Amino acid sequence: MSIGAEPIIYGLIFIGVLVLVEGLYLTVFGKSISLNNKVNRRLDMMKKGQGREDVMEQLRKEMNQHLSANKVPLYSMLADKAQKGGIAFSPTQLVMVMGALCVVAFIGLTIGTETDIAIRIGVSLAMGIGGVFMWVSGKAKKRLGMIEEQLPDAVELMVRSLRVGHPFSSALNIVAKEVPDPLASEFGIIADESAYGRDVGEALKHMAERLDMQDLRFLAVAVTIQQTSGGNLAEVLDGLAKVIRARFKLFRRVKAITAEAKWSGNFLSGFPFLALIAINVIQPNYYDKVMGTPVFMPACLAVGGFLAANLFVMKNLVNIKV
Repeated sequence: MSIGAEPIIYGLIFIGVLVLVEGLYLTVFGKSISLNNKVNRRLDMMKKGQGREDVMEQLRKEMNQHLSANKVPLYSMLADKAQKGGIAFSPTQLVMVMGALCVVAFIGLTIGTETDIAIRIGVSLAMGIGGVFMWVSGKAKKRLGMIEEQLPDAVELMVRSLRVGHPFSSALNIVAKEVPDPLASEFGIIADESAYGRDVGEALKHMAERLDMQDLRFLAVAVTIQQTSGGNLAEVLDGLAKVIRARFKLFRRVKAITAEAKWSGNFLSGFPFLALIAINVIQPNYYDKVMGTPVFMPACLAVGGFLAANLFVMKNLVNIKV
């Protein structure tokens, strides 16, 4: 059972696929699309000469383009995460990127390994499709986490703006200018839509449903109630900001408490695979004496099933809703 250094080559090629898709994304849409950029993308686009209406239309198209692909077979599994991650690639472009990465992975496997062509094709497809899926999932997780962290500060900024006499539309514009991305561009779109006649409560509700965030739903409901029934919006939003911040602190505390269990589950599930690779690199003939026995494959399948069950059980044990 000789494997040699091929697993290491597979890993390096997969890492190269992830780096390539990120580099391609930044090259096509510019540095401002990065979530770590200090200047939010909406202001950067307007600074480069694009009109406010053109910027609004482009960002709205990017934010909603994956909604229409939810009914497409296979791609529907990726569309929800791409939508939450604000991926600027269109569904067609994402599929093309998958295909290009599959070709790149196949070329790398052909140059770096001597495996059969059928195995190379299968692994290339897994790397291209899996790499894009992992990249999109990482983007979505990071973006939603940043929005959750920025939201209390944004609501408090709106409260201060309302208390000094600014209307709510101006408060949205202040948040769009002062808060970094990704929340700044989201609120900037709402401010632009409000300027062109769309109801603010409806726009906030649409954003909350698109991102599937409970705190944004609270904000949308608070604004809608104030519009229909009246009242002191600054006081309502001040209380909402405190609730959101308290929920965020509780979530962080739960995350810290469950971190050990998560890492233990990941380690216990990944260690057998790492041990298998290390054994075959150090001593390729280690399993030769038992490979021909009738219980070898059933035992391998049983171990794989237990590892999969371990991942499922550990993930559900620490998946605590706040």
